[in-house]
Parts: sequence; structure tokens; C-alpha cells
Amino acid sequence: MSKEPETPKIEPVTVSEPLRRAIGERYLTYALSTIMHRALPDARDGLKPVHRRILWAMRRLRLSPTGGFLKSAKIAGDTMGDFHPHGDAAIYDAMVRLAQDFNMRYPLVDGQGNFGNIDGDNAAASRYTEARITALTEALMEGIDETAVDFRPNYDGRLEEPAVLPSAFPNLLANGASGIAVGMATNIPPHNLHELIDACQAMIADPDVSDEELVKLVPGPDFPTGGVIVEPRDSILDAYRTGRGAFRLRARWAVEDLGRGQWQIVVTEIPYQVQKSKLIERLAEVITTKKVPALADVRDESAEDVRIVLEPRVRTIDPDMLMGMLFKNSDLEVRFSLNMNVLIDGRVPKVCSLKDVLRAFLDHRREVLTRRTQHRIEKIDHRLEILEGFIITFLNLDRVIDIIRYDEDPKAALMAESWGKKHRRATSEADYVPPKPGKGELTEVQAEAILNMRLRSLRRLEEMELVAERDELRAEREDLMALLGDPGLQWQRIGRDLAGVQVQFGKNTEAGRRRSTFADLAEVEEVPLEAMIEREPITVICSRMGWIRAMKGHQPLDIDAKFKDGDEGRFIFHAETTDRILVVGANGRFYTLLGANLPGGRGMGEPVRLMIDLPNDADITDLMVWRGGEKLLVASTAGDGFIVPSDEVVAQTRAGKQVLTVKDGIRTALCRRIRGDHVAVVGENRKLLVFPLSELPEMAKGKGVRLQKYKDGGLSDAITFSLADGLSWKDPAGRTRTETDLTQWKGGRAAAGAMAPRGFPRDNRFT
Repeated sequence: MSKEPETPKIEPVTVSEPLRRAIGERYLTYALSTIMHRALPDARDGLKPVHRRILWAMRRLRLSPTGGFLKSAKIAGDTMGDFHPHGDAAIYDAMVRLAQDFNMRYPLVDGQGNFGNIDGDNAAASRYTEARITALTEALMEGIDETAVDFRPNYDGRLEEPAVLPSAFPNLLANGASGIAVGMATNIPPHNLHELIDACQAMIADPDVSDEELVKLVPGPDFPTGGVIVEPRDSILDAYRTGRGAFRLRARWAVEDLGRGQWQIVVTEIPYQVQKSKLIERLAEVITTKKVPALADVRDESAEDVRIVLEPRVRTIDPDMLMGMLFKNSDLEVRFSLNMNVLIDGRVPKVCSLKDVLRAFLDHRREVLTRRTQHRIEKIDHRLEILEGFIITFLNLDRVIDIIRYDEDPKAALMAESWGKKHRRATSEADYVPPKPGKGELTEVQAEAILNMRLRSLRRLEEMELVAERDELRAEREDLMALLGDPGLQWQRIGRDLAGVQVQFGKNTEAGRRRSTFADLAEVEEVPLEAMIEREPITVICSRMGWIRAMKGHQPLDIDAKFKDGDEGRFIFHAETTDRILVVGANGRFYTLLGANLPGGRGMGEPVRLMIDLPNDADITDLMVWRGGEKLLVASTAGDGFIVPSDEVVAQTRAGKQVLTVKDGIRTALCRRIRGDHVAVVGENRKLLVFPLSELPEMAKGKGVRLQKYKDGGLSDAITFSLADGLSWKDPAGRTRTETDLTQWKGGRAAAGAMAPRGFPRDNRFT
């Protein structure tokens, strides 16, 4: 038996290359794919590949604006199977966005069913919804069957898809775009189509038109949800000139009079891409946290339109002032960034100015016009060729009938016949004279058209119609050839086409009117608390364990207040709801509470640590009403201290503000308002020192300087007073004593001092 030849073994080949180069090449390939085929739109038609493929698939399904709807699942399935081999959920989400009138300024898909809403609710599943294209999508594809654009094979080579759409209007700016690629991103707001076409007409009339003139015609974005743009004109001009910038967009609101001095604010338009439900949640959070105390309630009364009702807490507040605070603390005002990073000619990413983007669109329209004109000329030439053959046929109808009737190869016979000769009509096949072989006057195309002609077309009177059609086509061809040879005529034609789009979709239509308006920015820098909160007297009570409450009215300071078991009162003072309350922590941090935000006085109150981030191991050193413009004396138990302006200790967050620097084992000893020109300091050793206030530095924060020198112990208390009035304290019997001759205790700062006078309190405190 013969042995079968052994199959040669193929040894695996190992290729080595540096890791840096291998990763770099592969990541670069991925980056280019993301930039060109996923994230950045084309400057010519303003579409990404997924959107272009969806619209093309819908056109192949013969969906029209006036026709019937088709299931979205079918559309997404055809798109995925034929052109876009990615997840059907991603394709459906992209199609849903094209149909949402609150996302797209000019929707390209007409949806039927639940396609989501401005609240942020998702669309229904694709098996429940239906869709078709809109009239604007037809305008985007106008001329696509006339070789207006290039086609390329789809992902598996079975079909072809357009590389770009003809785009009868500047869709990139009309509908905007957003996307994140590798190392770059794009974010373009929607604009008004009528204004964009005006800018295109200006560029056709003067290719060197300035950016300032273009911005006069396109003053800013036009968002589908409306709103008020409050960006300064200079900033808008700079953004359109450079392709980068931002626009401040505010909600549209109005004051609704309820009678008898009552009013409420009604928001009718919210900023672009802000979900209404999230906005309501944010406004409710503002009320709960009392960031805007003047806001009492928010209600969503929206139906088909937006209607958000804001109720003020105080009717005397100015509505503009209230809205100014809400703009700062909620999404009633947003900042929409502009980054016009697009693909030029579908290949090169570039950050473009407004003028660059419009120029790319106009150049594309000129190329589309040239290609459509050339296509039309080719069609006319083909038709003229056939018409010439038909005319020859009618001039020699009997001979043509004889050839078709009796010749075995009528096509070749028609092409070989010399049609200038006269032939008598054959009465039979034997009487028929076949043409002699040779080159005749009819081409193959003409002969084929004659053979395919219907019998009922053989009417004598049709000769005049054919001649008229030939003359008309020749005149049209001359006009088209003139159009191809004259750039001026081309731009005139483009201008007329744009004007036609403007008439159909411009400002005189309901969808084309401008929705976003402009207003000057009225900044509300600082709103007085008195204007936001109804001023009422309160009595602040805080226990030793840190439970705080505010009783209505100015109660007696010796009131018998109730506390939890094991707790007792420590601080009690009069204040008002508009006051800021300073909480001085033992850790050297100052915290700020608002009188109106304190819990009511019916119960035991709430722990102050729930309102501020005061550590559990840090006690409250002092609690007082903040007064602007004052100066405070702060000191640590180590005997260091300084003067701090009261404006420097106000905290804006729960975390507080570090004022006094303290180390391990050292705490904040006191915080006192400064009254007078001297400082009295007493230590735990009962030694008293008096020195001028001018010897203390004024600082915003820090450790401070030495107030008194100690061998043992630390600082017990300190106070400021006027030397001329003397130093006062309460003796153990509760009587007020005043010492005017303080020579014995006067000294320089950081001295040891002398023993306190007889009758000084045993707890070494002045008050």
C-alpha cells in the first residue's frame, strides 16, 4: 500500500515589537475610528454615521412624510442588518432623539407613540412605536438619486450607502450636535434655520463678509425649549469667531397676580437639555435646605406645555431678586458650552468658526449642484439620442415596420439601414428587401428604444410632440452647460434653492419662528436676608449637650426651659429670624447658622451637629449673634489669641471656617466682642493681667500671639473694656464690683500678671 504524503507542519511565527509601538498603533486606529465614525458630525450634512444610516434605511423602506408609519423595530432592524452592525438599542435611542421636539430644533423623524418627554422619561420599546421621515429629511436627501453624493459599500459589501447627504439646508447648525471622541469632543447648540439661510445668502453675496456681520444675522442659538439667552454680545461674537465659548441660558418666567397683594411666579420655558423632573427635585431640595429662604413651595402644573409654579414665602420680596437667587442655586439657569469641532469633508477634525462651518456647507452645496447638473445633462443627452431615433422612425415609418415585421434580426437591420433612401412598402415577406450590411444612422440605443416602443405610440401627430420635446431639451441643455461654466450662475441657483427652503421652513411658519430670546444680564450679586426672610423675634436656646432650638418671640432669659434627662441649659439669647448665628467650636472652627433655619421651640430642638459638621470630640465654645463690622477677640487655652474681624468668620458651608489654629490638647477658650481699649486676662493660676488692646494683632486666621505667661495651667478667661470705666465682675454673692485703679495688674502683653483682687469669682471668669 502506498503511504499518504504527510501534511507538512506549519511552525507558528512569532513577531516581536516594542509594546509602546504596538499599543500606540492599535490605540490610534481605535481613536481614528471613534473620531470619524462615531463621535464627530460631518460639517456638510451635520450628521453622524448612525443618524445618516437610519435616515437612509427609512428612505429605502419608502417612508415619506405623507405616507404611513412603520414599526420602529423594523427600522432599527433594517439599519442594523444592512448598514450599522451595532446594538439595536443604540440605534433605536439615536432614532428616538431625532424624533424628540424638545431635543431637536427641527426633528428629522416623525414619531407616533411614546417617544419620551421633557421630564426625562424614556421612550417606549421599539415594538410599540412607529415612525416615518419628515419633510426636512426629504430636503436633506433631495437629489440623492441624481449622483449628487458619493456612495460607498456597506460593512459587508452587499449594499451601498451614502457617504454624506446632499443637505438642502445647514443641518449641523440648525439641529446642533454633541459627542465625545478620543482626546476631543464637540458640542454645538441648535440655531434658527431662517437666520442661518440669511447668513448663507450674505456669504454668497460677499464671500469675505465679516464675523460681526454674520453674528448680526445669527445673533445666537435658538433652543427647541426656548428660554432667555443672557450672554453678553461680545462674548457671543468671540465664541462664533473662535468656535469655542458658552451661552448662559435662563428659564422664561412671569409673575402671575392672584389678587389681594398675592402673587406667584410661573415658569413656562426651561433651559435646553434640563429634565423637568430633575429641576423640580432640585427646587424642592433648595426649599428643604433653605438655600433660598424666600421660596416657600414649588408645584408642577404642566400638561402639554411647561408650567412650574413658584410660591414666595414673603410677598414683599422683589420677584427679580427671588429669581436671581434661584438662577444661582438651581438649573433654572445653565451654561451651554460651544465647541464646534467637526469633520471637514468627512475626514479632518477641526474646530471651526461660524463662518468656516457655513463655508463648508456652501461648498458642499456647490458640489452637489455641479454633480446634479452633470447628471441631468447625461440624462438629457440620452433622451435626445432616443428622440432623434424616434424622429427618424416617424419619417420612415413604413420601412421600420417592414424591418420589424420581416427581418430575422430587426435590431441589426435597423442599425444597418441607410435612412436617406426611399423604399416602397413591402406587401409580403418575399417583397421585403433586407438592408445591406453597413453602418447606418441609428445607434444601438436608438434601435433598442424603437423596438421597445409601444404600438399605440405610432401616431402621426406624436412627431410634433417629439420635435417639441427635443427642442425643449436642447434649450435646457444649453442652460445647464452655461450653469456649469459660470460660478456666478451657480451661486445664484444655490441662493434660490436656499430661499425656497426658507419659504417652506422659515420664520413665517410655526416651527420656524425663533423660540429663544435675548436679554441683558441683570446680576443679583448679594440679596439681603432681610428681603428674603420675614423678620421675626426669636429666643435661641442651646443646651450643654448641643441641642438647639428657637422659640418664637423674645422670651425672658430666665425662662424655665425643659431639657433632656442629664442635660441642662447653657446658652440663651435674643435674636431675629434674619440673624446669622455663630457657633464657635473648640477645634478653632467657626460655623454659621441662620436664625430662620433653627428648629422650633416646642420640643427639645435638634442636635446642632446635624446642621453643621462639628466633630463629636469638639464642644461648643461659644454661641452668639453675628454682627457685621465688629471685631472679635479669640483665644486658646494655651493663652494665645488675636483680633479677628467678624466678616472673616462667616462660613458658607457646613464644614465651617478655620479661624483659630489649635494643636493637640489645646482648645478654643473664648470668643468675645471687643468693647473698649484694654484687655484683661486671667489664668487658671488666678493671676490677672491688663494690657492695651493695641498690643494684639488683627488677623483673619492663625495661632495668634501670647496673651499671658503661665508656669502651670493655661488661660481661663479674657475680656475687653475701657480703662476709664474700670474693670467689672460679679462677686460670689452676685453683686457687681468695679475696680478703677488697675495699676497693680497693668503690664505688657505676655507678662505673668498679679493675683486677682479679693472677691474675684472662684471660677476665674469675668461673667
